[in-house]
Amino acid sequence: MVYRSSKKQEEPEKKPKMSYWSKNKCHCPVCKKDFDREEMLSGSGRMIAGELTDELHRIYEPSAKYGQIFPILYSIGACPHCETALWWKDFEEINDNATLNALLDSTEERKKAVNLIFPYYDLKRERTLLDGAAMYYLALLSYEKVDLGYAPTIKRAMISLRLAWICQDLNKAAPGHNYDFVAQVFYRKAQFFYEQTLINETGRIETIAKVSNFGPDIDKNYGYDGVIYLNSLLEYKYGQTEDMQMRFKKLDENKRSIARIFGLGKSSKSKPGPLLEKSRELYDQLTATLNEANIISVDD
Repeated sequence: MVYRSSKKQEEPEKKPKMSYWSKNKCHCPVCKKDFDREEMLSGSGRMIAGELTDELHRIYEPSAKYGQIFPILYSIGACPHCETALWWKDFEEINDNATLNALLDSTEERKKAVNLIFPYYDLKRERTLLDGAAMYYLALLSYEKVDLGYAPTIKRAMISLRLAWICQDLNKAAPGHNYDFVAQVFYRKAQFFYEQTLINETGRIETIAKVSNFGPDIDKNYGYDGVIYLNSLLEYKYGQTEDMQMRFKKLDENKRSIARIFGLGKSSKSKPGPLLEKSRELYDQLTATLNEANIISVDD
């Protein structure tokens, strides 16, 4: 006689959901096809805000239930058909034929480039860190083809900076695959694009007036002041060191910019908050570096 237990067999515990598939599909203006849009779930203690880094990157503490989360992964959409990746809003707003044709023509070029650094990515599943990195790199390559009227330079700056953060997280999750080196490459790209953003804006080559959120992370918009700060910070941390005379000249210019924008060294408190605090720290670091090089600047 076989006795059967009256207790139900324990079912394997389901993995807590981090995202959901929106009922509204995203229409790709490049290949004219629809694809599923993945959105992050943010409630139930998923997002436990931790420290703010000097790069204005918000670290989220892992929770017992959900583990480590990476909210920036969900800001970018990637069409699985033509592998065009953009900020979600730009799938609706970019509509000039020159840009769309250039994006379609460069489909295979993007695929090959991304597969070299982030192989085995999948644009149809719930995104992993690797998938998110691939989507951001696809976006960086996509905006290379976008008309200046859509402010691609500042978008490439933010994308490059976030890519560096994601690659650092990838290196922690999967050490030994050189993602720490790749992160440094994207930091240098971010430095270039933040500097070029300011050059283009002041030279009236490319306006950023239509950009509503300068990030660089998802928790707070630090605006144009944040762009000036990050340009100075990234130059200080990741700028070239082959020509030291040029480096010190840029650092001195950046110190002046930081002092003018944030009123450092004066009694002004018109810009309180974390950006002012980080700017003071950077100002002190620039001052110390320039003093060591015997370069003294007089603040405006």
